[in-house]
Amino acid sequence: MAGIVIRTDFEPCELRALAKSEKDARVTRRLLAIAGALEGLSRADAGRVGGMDRQTLRDWVIRFNADGPEGLQDQWNGGRLARLNEVPGFR
Repeated sequence: MAGIVIRTDFEPCELRALAKSEKDARVTRRLLAIAGALEGLSRADAGRVGGMDRQTLRDWVIRFNADGPEGLQDQWNGGRLARLNEVPGFR
């Protein structure tokens, strides 16, 4: 993957094994895309493996480099506050 280096303490086969046991399909796709990039696929091709574009793959590689496979989990922050209040007795 040109332009950004992927940490090498995980082998592609290890990432594929993690992907196989992962319950979250989004994390599975991210693991497979990074495994493809580690094996020498172009950024675009590795992204296609994971169903994403190359820029999105880059973002996930940065998180993978920082936190390993755990960094590929979604990190929801609770979202935006509700703009409407509940009305008692209204459905």
